[in-house]
Amino acid sequence: MRRSLVLTASTAVAALALTACGTTEPAADPAAKTSAKITLTDATGTKVTLDGPAKRVVGTEWGAVESIVSLGVDPVGVADVKGYTNYDSAVPLKNSPKDIGTRGEPSTDTIASLSPDLVVATTDLSSAVLKQLRKVAPVLTLRSADASDPIGRMEDNLDLVARATGTTAKAAKVKKSFDAKIAEGTKALSEAGLDGTKYAFADGYVVSNQVTVRPYTSGSLIGAVSERIGLKNAWTVKGDKNYGLASTDVEGLTGLGDVRFAYIANDKDGEDPFADGLAKNSVWKSLKFVRKNHVTRLPDGIWMFGGPESMEAYVDAVVDALTK
Repeated sequence: MRRSLVLTASTAVAALALTACGTTEPAADPAAKTSAKITLTDATGTKVTLDGPAKRVVGTEWGAVESIVSLGVDPVGVADVKGYTNYDSAVPLKNSPKDIGTRGEPSTDTIASLSPDLVVATTDLSSAVLKQLRKVAPVLTLRSADASDPIGRMEDNLDLVARATGTTAKAAKVKKSFDAKIAEGTKALSEAGLDGTKYAFADGYVVSNQVTVRPYTSGSLIGAVSERIGLKNAWTVKGDKNYGLASTDVEGLTGLGDVRFAYIANDKDGEDPFADGLAKNSVWKSLKFVRKNHVTRLPDGIWMFGGPESMEAYVDAVVDALTK
């Protein structure tokens, strides 16, 4: 960690006064280390050594930024600050960090200008970009997602950032709150007779007037949390090995049957791919869950790839949608 090697005026005066009084106590060394070094191994197998808990932290991916903020650390740099603000309202930024560029191509020059103690990145960045970042500051690379254990990955990432920033006690509180919310959501659905309800969550986008639907399978973080509170994931398509996401079209929804369907969109993107993009689509209108009005758009600002606090917001939203 960077520490000033210059004595303040008041410290210097105090030191002179002690000398004048004939004290035999040695003057404090202003450069003395107050924290032991921290050595961590990140998702790439790289050992990352810090002089002490990182204070000036940069986040290159929104999930990493959410972990940083949840732990009570105000990042000095964030990739696409405007985007984070639009898509992650569950864990808002409490300061005004410098925008370091896009999540896929952060600016090393901008990051260097911030003199960070630590850059928290993810495996979504290329090895070439990570190599450049390591020339600027220590880089702690998180595995962005893991479809084999989405919730475990989310919590492990939080713990790794906590160890790097000296906030492990705060991480324990964040995880305890998440567990309590899962229990609360499970109880609410059970009491409403919705335990085991077939449920499908998706997002989507429109290109050339064609709607592409992105299913969140059991391997997604959203899918895992949904199952944890007692819902049954209705998607049968296979998701990718990291995020547990798949791709289909409106015809691919016909196999879902009688389900509760929820999706997320964002007003900042303009058109709602389901309410607007499929409003006149005959296949969409014929779906049983559409005809039964079992389609819910969840509130904007829940980051589907975030941390425990985003997932708490998701639990509140889906329980509210299904029980009202």
